[in-house]
Amino acid sequence: MTTARATGDRTTTGPARERRLRIRPLRSWTLRSRVVLVVVAMLAVLGAVIGTISVFALQGFLVQRLDSQLTSAVERGQRAANQIYGTTPTGSDVTRIVATPGQPVGTFGIVRSGTTLLYPVILPPRPDATSPNGPVAPKQVTIQTEALYTLPADGKPRTVNLGPSLGDYRVAAAELANGDSVIIGLPLAEVNATVNQLTLVVALVTLAGLVFAFLIASFVVRLAMRPLERVAGTAQEVAEMPLDRGDVALSVRVPEEDTDPHTEVGKVGAALNRMLGHVASALTARQASEQKVRQFVADASHELRTPLASIRGYAELTRRSPHDLPRDVTHSLHRIESEATRMTSLVEDLLLLARLDEGRELDRDPVDLSMMLVDAMSDAHAAGRDHVWSMVLPDEPVEVVGDRARLQQVVVNLLANARVHTPDGTKVVAALAEDREAGRATITVTDNGPGIPPELQSTLFERFARGDGSRARTTGSTGLGLAIVHAVVEAHGGEVTVTSEPGETVFAVSLPLGPVAPEAEPAESTAEIGDRTA
Repeated sequence: MTTARATGDRTTTGPARERRLRIRPLRSWTLRSRVVLVVVAMLAVLGAVIGTISVFALQGFLVQRLDSQLTSAVERGQRAANQIYGTTPTGSDVTRIVATPGQPVGTFGIVRSGTTLLYPVILPPRPDATSPNGPVAPKQVTIQTEALYTLPADGKPRTVNLGPSLGDYRVAAAELANGDSVIIGLPLAEVNATVNQLTLVVALVTLAGLVFAFLIASFVVRLAMRPLERVAGTAQEVAEMPLDRGDVALSVRVPEEDTDPHTEVGKVGAALNRMLGHVASALTARQASEQKVRQFVADASHELRTPLASIRGYAELTRRSPHDLPRDVTHSLHRIESEATRMTSLVEDLLLLARLDEGRELDRDPVDLSMMLVDAMSDAHAAGRDHVWSMVLPDEPVEVVGDRARLQQVVVNLLANARVHTPDGTKVVAALAEDREAGRATITVTDNGPGIPPELQSTLFERFARGDGSRARTTGSTGLGLAIVHAVVEAHGGEVTVTSEPGETVFAVSLPLGPVAPEAEPAESTAEIGDRTA
């Protein structure tokens, strides 16, 4: 399986690969990354501008100096040609023009007579081999250009490429006394080499500067962002605190050094501290109000138990007296006794919830969930004979540590909820499972009734929450049964969940296992409630 997944990853193409390679938009980058990017980009643009100006400035200076040398070379060549030829036709000794004393090494010379170029020569960079200590002897070369045919004889330097072997030259033409034109040129090789070298140096220095600037900017920005990170850490710590219930001690604050009102981060830190102070005050007030309500409910429930018991007792005593009572009086006494019983149940539920809210310790004894589930199912079967009841139990007992009476109430409430809110003939299955690796025991109550509407499932475990007509009630309901289930299970360190759709509603209670020795995993068996209780 691992190989198949790896092969699939390597061969993934199309939109999936494009999504993985897509760069995140700039707005989703961290502030640190954006600041470093802006700094490096600005330095890159600045380096490019300075480098470009430097290269062009140097190139202009070198070309201008070369043009000055070229102007002098043209004047020397023009004087030499006029001295040699005068007004007579140009001869083959053009080399004497290029070899005139003072001409730089690499000087190019040629005479243009009408539409003909005569005797192109160049002054080589070293003496002839036949006269190593003598003067430099020009040599004839081959040029490949047509630009010299139309070059104006005005003495102004121009750039001309003389072919692959000679490259670029700055050339200028001057008119001779005999009507021909002498063209003198100086090579641009040294100028181009110097400019190229400067370009390379500027590029390398700029690149090194950008790398150095990136490292320095990253360090400085990280250092500058530490106060903001501490503020964000404080906000994250507060966000992870359970603020929705209980006594919240909101003592987390931004450190004093990060609340300087003269800095932007300090302003944020100070504002966050003020907000946390307001939130802490609100939570304290909420907790005090909730505590008052809990205390009132607990006190009221406790105080109502005795009067309700008296009402029930007197009603029952009067109803069972030997005196003949009118039928309507007997009915009224029966209703008084019934409502007093219902009110007593409601008061007991409210008192239990109030005690759980106060965090009172529950009993911590070993509880056999298997036997507890059998007892609860027997009671449910007796109370709802119009339903089909069944159980799924492991062969070995499952024990947890907790309050048996409260856990018994959890199971009873879940079974009563399935019985009351489903029509006759509904099948209800209570199952118990054990996961020793996870250290959990799970009780599930499943029915095939009409289900719970999705909009009610999120509030199902709240107090006084009731379903609608889709799970019609045949008897009254206080809306506290599932709230008690939730409170008791949480007090035992467990959790309760519900999943429902038409035809299947499942309540699952997960509890931590008790400290029992590990045994072999038992097989499960299914039996009807009648077989279990026979």
